Amino acid sequence: MIRHIGWVAALLVALSACGTMRRSPKRSEPPAILPLTDSADIVRSRERAQAVMDSIDRIESGIRAGIPREQITVKNDKPAGPVIPKDLVDELLDYARTFIGTPYLWGASGPNQFDCSGFTSYVFREFGYNLPHNSTRQFQETRPVERFGELRKGDLVFFGERRSIRNIGHVGIVIDIDLEHGMFWFIHASTSHGVEIQRSTLSYYMMRYIGAGRVLPD
Repeated sequence: MIRHIGWVAALLVALSACGTMRRSPKRSEPPAILPLTDSADIVRSRERAQAVMDSIDRIESGIRAGIPREQITVKNDKPAGPVIPKDLVDELLDYARTFIGTPYLWGASGPNQFDCSGFTSYVFREFGYNLPHNSTRQFQETRPVERFGELRKGDLVFFGERRSIRNIGHVGIVIDIDLEHGMFWFIHASTSHGVEIQRSTLSYYMMRYIGAGRVLPD
C-alpha cells in the first residue's frame, strides 16, 4: 500500500488543480431518467423507511432528554407537532443505509442480496427512478458530473474493473463530500463486505475512479 502513496498524492493535486474527472467510456448525451409513477409498493416502501428514521430520531431525542431507553415508545407513535418531510436525497440515503451488511452476490438485485448495480438500481427504484441493472449503462444514462466541485450527495460514482481500470465495473452512491480535502464517501455493494460505506481516498478506489453521474433533480 505504501507504494501507492505517491500516486494518491499526485492525483489529489491534479484534482485540486483542474477539478476535471476522468471519464471512460465515451458518453453521448444521456436520455432523461424520468420518475416512474408511484405505485402502492413504492409508497409503502418509502413510508416504512420514513417510519424507521422517525423511530431512530425519537429514540435519540429521548436519550438526549435523559429518558431511559426502555421508556421511549416508538411503535405506532407519532412525534408531536407537524412532521417536516426530509429532502429527497436524505430520504434516499437513509433508505440505502438500512441495507448495510446485506451480502454481495453477482447478478443479485435485492433485497436480501445485491451486486453493485443491483443495489443502486434497487434503491433508486424505490424512489421512482428506473435505472438499468448494469453499471456501464448507468454511467451512460445519467447526467454527467464533470468536476469534483459539482459532486453532490446522491450522485452515482463509477470505478474501473479489477482487470482493466478503463472499463467500468463498479458503482456506488455518494453519501458525503469533503471538498477541502478532495474526497467523498459512498455506499455500495462490495464483493468482500456486501453493502458498506467506503471513502474515495482508499488507494484501490482512487486508482480506479472514472467519473460521476446524476439521477436526482438539480
